[in-house]
Amino acid sequence: MAGSSARRGALWAIGIVVALVVVAIGGWLFVVHQMKERIIETLGPNGSVEEIDVGFGHVTLSRVRLRGPKDWPASDAMRAERIVLDVDMHSLIAKPVHLRSVSVDNYYLSIVRSADGRVRILPGLRETAQEANATPDSKEREEHAREEKLIDRVSFERGSMEFFDGSVQNPPYRVLIGDARATVDHIHLPALNDRTELSMTGSIKGPSHTGNVTWAGWMVIANKDSQTRVTWRNVDVATLDPYLLKKAGARAAVTGGTIDLSIDSTVKDYRIHAPGTLTLNHLQISETGNPLDTFLSIPTKAAIAALKDRKEQIKLDFVLEGDLRDPKFSLSESLSKKLAAGFAKALGVSAEGVARGAGDTVRGIGNALKNLLGQ
Repeated sequence: MAGSSARRGALWAIGIVVALVVVAIGGWLFVVHQMKERIIETLGPNGSVEEIDVGFGHVTLSRVRLRGPKDWPASDAMRAERIVLDVDMHSLIAKPVHLRSVSVDNYYLSIVRSADGRVRILPGLRETAQEANATPDSKEREEHAREEKLIDRVSFERGSMEFFDGSVQNPPYRVLIGDARATVDHIHLPALNDRTELSMTGSIKGPSHTGNVTWAGWMVIANKDSQTRVTWRNVDVATLDPYLLKKAGARAAVTGGTIDLSIDSTVKDYRIHAPGTLTLNHLQISETGNPLDTFLSIPTKAAIAALKDRKEQIKLDFVLEGDLRDPKFSLSESLSKKLAAGFAKALGVSAEGVARGAGDTVRGIGNALKNLLGQ
């Protein structure tokens, strides 16, 4: 009798364990389904993912694509062969939600700067994420959107970033950064009021040189406070032709040279202070014959003449300062003016000399330079 009771007790225990396992598996399958559904909704109508594999603590997305909208200069806004999310499973029960890492591998990312200077990245993704959280099927989604989330690190490996700049020409000028690796450390959602560390390295291939670029520092995304350092080394000047050379004719071009650049930028209360140094190495400019063509606001004819004895290296120091909230302040325009003034000073080209040497058409440019340099 005792043995029979023991067997029944054992069977009950086994039954309870099996029931718990079934419930746990069912609960996990529900979680898996919810995760997959949320990912697809977040990608939106322009996004796609071929496979979503949810394991214990890891979610792997394979062959992810976010197509660009109609006005996008590239077919894709983003694509990646694989995205892996390392989830702290305990945080799904005890908040905040915690992702140890998000790794994006073998990727492409396009970034667009419009004519008004506005920068766009991953178009539509934020809107679709908000719509996914705002659907009326449950209040739970709204709470999910507001709940605290921590991401320790987002990393990008083995990829490229393509920058389309519509502020310098139409169609937008294209700069491709290859071998691009980047990390973003400590993202605290939704407030984004903590320091987030950022770093990026890559290469820019030009007609005759391949240069290296780095960007590193921190930013408080909520209020734009930041401290960053950007460096360029051995970047082909021809790659940045539209930023430096203003063309009235079709033949004006930089035919040789490289750029080294470093800028240390600090933003506090929307005010920027950014001292920097730009070095032009072995600069060569083609003869255009058009008096309206300029390089860093210097007529090309005058610049070529002044460069004859200065082709090895020209070093320009500058400081960018201004209020980022001021609609009249443009960071790129401020940099252009600073470099133009420094270039004219380094070459020993005065506004009066430029005007005398280049004729009546360029005299107006010379007067503009005179006002710019305060002479």
